[in-house]
Amino acid sequence: MHACTGYKTVLFFCCLLFWAPIMGQKKLADAPKIAPALLIKDLQTLHKILKQNHPSIYWYTPKDSMDFYFSSALASVKDSMSVWAFKNVVASYLAKIKCGHTSVHFSPKLTKQYAKYRFPQFPLQLKVWKDSAVVIGNIYTRDSVLKRGTIITAINQLPIKPLVDSIYGIMSTDGNSINFKSQVLTNNFSSWYKARFGDADSVYQISYIDSAGNSKTSSIAAYVPPKPKKDSLSSTTAAISKPKLPKPAVPKKWTLFIDSSANTAFMRVTSFSGSGLRKFIRQSFRTIKTSGVKNLVVDLRENGGGNIKNSTRLSQYISDHAFKIADSVVASNRGISKVPFSNFFNVVYYALAKSVISKKETDGKFHFKRFEKHYYKPIIKNHFDGSVYILQGGYTFSASTLFTSPLIKQKNVTIVGEETGGGYYGNSAMMIPNIKLPNSQLFFRLPLYRLVMDKTRPKGGGVMPDVLVDPSSYAIKQGFDIKLETVKKMIQQKN
Repeated sequence: MHACTGYKTVLFFCCLLFWAPIMGQKKLADAPKIAPALLIKDLQTLHKILKQNHPSIYWYTPKDSMDFYFSSALASVKDSMSVWAFKNVVASYLAKIKCGHTSVHFSPKLTKQYAKYRFPQFPLQLKVWKDSAVVIGNIYTRDSVLKRGTIITAINQLPIKPLVDSIYGIMSTDGNSINFKSQVLTNNFSSWYKARFGDADSVYQISYIDSAGNSKTSSIAAYVPPKPKKDSLSSTTAAISKPKLPKPAVPKKWTLFIDSSANTAFMRVTSFSGSGLRKFIRQSFRTIKTSGVKNLVVDLRENGGGNIKNSTRLSQYISDHAFKIADSVVASNRGISKVPFSNFFNVVYYALAKSVISKKETDGKFHFKRFEKHYYKPIIKNHFDGSVYILQGGYTFSASTLFTSPLIKQKNVTIVGEETGGGYYGNSAMMIPNIKLPNSQLFFRLPLYRLVMDKTRPKGGGVMPDVLVDPSSYAIKQGFDIKLETVKKMIQQKN
């Protein structure tokens, strides 16, 4: 289980409690509707933009299939729909591209509008993988049945596998790997459940396995925050004051811990974005060199990507050879076509940048030659030559796989964990403007470049670990990090 899962669960439930006394709540069925003709225009706009600009729209799914899915999306808009419901239509269509950087989300305005529909909420947080689901949090903390570590087999008589597959249908990921989807779903199961199945249920039937291994069923109420008491808060105070709740400590993006007794440095990098990362990397390898440890653990399980320059810099301190970012980095055109003028300020920077860095080649595509031709040499000063263990999981994505790419076959590097969510062969990313659909006001992410890390690799999956360590209901129940403990044991045995 990811080290951050417990923190995210606590943060989620704290958010529930924070919003409880100050938000007037409504059911999703009460959300305002938009006429079908306007929603169909948005789908047509989306389809045109993707065909003209997306570099990999037919990379995994053939054109005739994508056209069929588009027709299916149009056919599903038979009546007026709320933006919440229409978002699922768009998400389902985009998911067929199989690109983790192509997704749909609410605009800031819509996010604020739909906050009033936050509750009622499914009360359990679940860790999901393959066909398994295990409780990692329950808003009803006194519940003695559905406790942390309990294996869930069905919700409202729908078995976990088809239930989860249904939610996966509105999620985007790279290729055919579902590990990214499973970790994103784990990070906020309640919200994804509501997005897919709505909030009509006031009570949920939960099928589970008890401690003796028997199949049982229990009921649990949807979580609806209690209204503030009139005698304790005036209507004015209730509307403007915030309850004084302890705020969970936000962990740092990057940490380094030296365990001299284990002869090991533990580096946790949760993102390759943010100012100060290059300085952190430089200082960390100086500290590692000074400490004299012979083992380095790089934890990327929470790392969804970020700046390629930063991921490359980290690779340079570990790689024993010069390497390229990619074999090819290609865009469909020099600018950005078919985008409504209302998006001018969203795309003008990207269009100008593409025109500067792209060069048309004989294949008719526009190439980013810098990443295709330039070799990055290892950084000699404070370079680490000991044993390296890379911890990865489903949320290891985008620039994280670019970091790992040149290290995959290196003799002193061992990859531990699960298959990454980020593609082993490549991805579509680099420049990703947000495009607003004019009628629904939904935003969708449009990657402009297709990046192939190594054209000799198979396409469709993520980076596979050298040592596979799947999640464990026992580890979740006992509260220990099974992947990290596996690495520690490997180091102990080597020592």
